[in-house]
Amino acid sequence: MRSIQLYDTTLRDGSQSEGVSFSLQDKLNFVQKLDSYCFDFIEGGFPNSNEKDAAFFSRIADTELQTSVVSAFGMTRRKNTAAETDEGVLSLLNSGAKIITVVGKSSLFQVNVALNITAEENLAMIAETVQFLRNGGKRVFFDAEHFFDGLKDNADYAQKVLRTAEEAGAEVIVLCDTNGGCMPKEISAAVQEVIRSVKIPIGIHVHNDCGLAVANSLAAVEAGASQVQGTINGIGERTGNADLVTIAANLALKYGGHYSVLKPESIERLTELSRYVYEVLNWQIPGNTPYVGKSAFAHKGGMHVSAINKNPVLYEHIDPAAVGNERRILISELSGRSNIIARTRNMRVDLSPTAINDILDEVVSKENQGYQYEAADGSFDLIVRKCTNTFTEHFKRLNYHVYVQADETGALTTVAAVKLQIVDDERHEVAEGDGPVNALDFAMRKALLPHFPVLDEMRLIDFKVRVINSEAATSAAVRVIIESGDKESVWSTIGASDNIIEASWIALVDSIEYKLNKTS
Repeated sequence: MRSIQLYDTTLRDGSQSEGVSFSLQDKLNFVQKLDSYCFDFIEGGFPNSNEKDAAFFSRIADTELQTSVVSAFGMTRRKNTAAETDEGVLSLLNSGAKIITVVGKSSLFQVNVALNITAEENLAMIAETVQFLRNGGKRVFFDAEHFFDGLKDNADYAQKVLRTAEEAGAEVIVLCDTNGGCMPKEISAAVQEVIRSVKIPIGIHVHNDCGLAVANSLAAVEAGASQVQGTINGIGERTGNADLVTIAANLALKYGGHYSVLKPESIERLTELSRYVYEVLNWQIPGNTPYVGKSAFAHKGGMHVSAINKNPVLYEHIDPAAVGNERRILISELSGRSNIIARTRNMRVDLSPTAINDILDEVVSKENQGYQYEAADGSFDLIVRKCTNTFTEHFKRLNYHVYVQADETGALTTVAAVKLQIVDDERHEVAEGDGPVNALDFAMRKALLPHFPVLDEMRLIDFKVRVINSEAATSAAVRVIIESGDKESVWSTIGASDNIIEASWIALVDSIEYKLNKTS
């Protein structure tokens, strides 16, 4: 079994992604998180680039980590400047990081055009920087920037750069596909060539401009690379970096135990890690992410679900639990009887053939009106209850009214009035809120809480609006999805109408009825 080191650069490369900005506390928390997963190396950033990174290295130096080692990233000395007087190099030396990752040009074209220096000066910059940091007691990794392009442009010089870093004392040489333009065969051949010419371990650092960052990283490992650099979820500049979550899952689960990466319990928590980073960034989680996405083990087609019910291996390449994910059975107009049976397995309802047909008919009819039950488990639950005669209606809507008023300063006031029939009690309540939905929610709670105090533990978590037929412009129908929760669970409900207030009302009513039905 060959051990593969994972080197995370989310806090440096990932922060260069459009729309990403980590706070100092985010960075400190992130290191602790990755350390709990036993990542080998965590790159914290460039100590000389900004006050936040400088503060990070100061704070992290006093943090005791279990297994991970924090590294600092920086460039070689500037031209015509000695390493011992270069401000950037000195900041690396004084960062407190045990490992320094130094990036240097390995493409002669980049040396001549981007740096505007001679080939010899570039080699001197690399050698002197690595030597200075090594003499200062640091472990040094060398990132050979633009290596694969440099190999095509002038192979002798590209290889000479690597040997220079090796002779100067670099511990690992990392081959970088900086522009992300290489194919897996190119990566594999180059790594094999490098391994024949240098004696120290080889790493790989690729970008995803051709959508091949994961494939190229795996090709490098197969060719002999022992370190993989990347980011969590593949975030990074342009189209991103190699996704270490997908890479870790592949190395651990797809090579027959040939590679050792992280630890088994870490692989089983990869879904949690991926979602943690998206939550920190406040980004929507892509459902189709391999292994850890919400849709990675979601089944919608009736034929697929029928097979899954017999044996999950028929349509799943691994057990979802191996990466901390779960199987989901989706309900839509494409669903068959198997979808309904699988989806309602834990609902404790008696599903007769007639009930199954009624559920399917209702789903098809509703989806034709703009509903979509894949993301509305609460509303689907109510359909099942209604078709199996296990639904209890706790209140009836008599009428509601919402108005929004703006004063001369532009300040808005939103008021909702609702009239509900609750058994023999007719209640009329008025409430203000931050917008129509919030006002309706408050007014309904005022009316319902005296009869159903359990609603006091229910909260509205999220509210989403989607235009269904955008070609109709302002008269388009809309789909509203409301996510609600209590102390035990979270559920989603849906409403669809050409009136956004009515769609919101339908979703709100379903949300409340779901709560009352599941607790009654």
